[in-house]
Amino acid sequence: MYTDSDLIYYYDGSFDGLLCCVFESYDKKEIPLDIRLSATSHSQLFSGKTIQTDLQKASRVLASIPQKMGSAALNFIRRAFLTCLDQKELHILLFLRLGYSQGPTVMDMLTDDRVNKLSKAVKHLEKESHLLTGFLRFSIFNNVLVGTIAPKNFVLPLMVQHFCERYPEERFLIHDKTHGMGLIYQPYQSAVIPIDTLEMPEADETEQAYRELWQLFYDTIAIEGRYNPKCRRSHMPMRYWKYMTEFDRPPKKFKTQTPELHQQLLIEQPKLKGLTSR
Repeated sequence: MYTDSDLIYYYDGSFDGLLCCVFESYDKKEIPLDIRLSATSHSQLFSGKTIQTDLQKASRVLASIPQKMGSAALNFIRRAFLTCLDQKELHILLFLRLGYSQGPTVMDMLTDDRVNKLSKAVKHLEKESHLLTGFLRFSIFNNVLVGTIAPKNFVLPLMVQHFCERYPEERFLIHDKTHGMGLIYQPYQSAVIPIDTLEMPEADETEQAYRELWQLFYDTIAIEGRYNPKCRRSHMPMRYWKYMTEFDRPPKKFKTQTPELHQQLLIEQPKLKGLTSR
């Protein structure tokens, strides 16, 4: 018999650490009030318990999930762990408890709040990851492509395959300012590592020229009669604009192209279409 408690679990923030919290819950036959990152001082209103990360315990829980619920459930909670859902750790614990009792059918129980909340959070994660594959803009510094994002969810693990396959021979860095992490890549090797801060050097003349060409291309292909700010914001939320090259400048309108400008665009457009940032 499991009982709700006024106990708060504190863990190290890792996925293995969360699995150890699940192990502890079953071992002690208790459901914590919440699961939070380790803190130097615990809440005075509720007692706290620090759950140490034990890889042996974590592996036991990890192996049990596909056995009891199927591989889809394991992939689901891995993605749920990357979301920005409030109290995601507790929601994952409650989902797993339901899954252990219901088996693989748990993935179809969308009317159950324990499943529904996580499902919505995972969809938000996947949508944001998909949007950023198109909204990410690179700049070139010392022959390295560098881009910055500030997502709500921790999307870098979902973006690895897309960008490594798209730029297999390049070197690039994608910095996630929200989570202080970075995706670094050199040909056929990638890693997601902590990067608390990243100071970008000033753009040189070549880089600045490419930025202006991209902005010019963006303005040139726009159709003034179909300008719809509300529609654009629905497809391209404003919170992404800060790190997009085409919006990194004062509003500007270009008049009719000169023959020289038209010829320059014809030369540069194939290059622009082949790059995410330009």
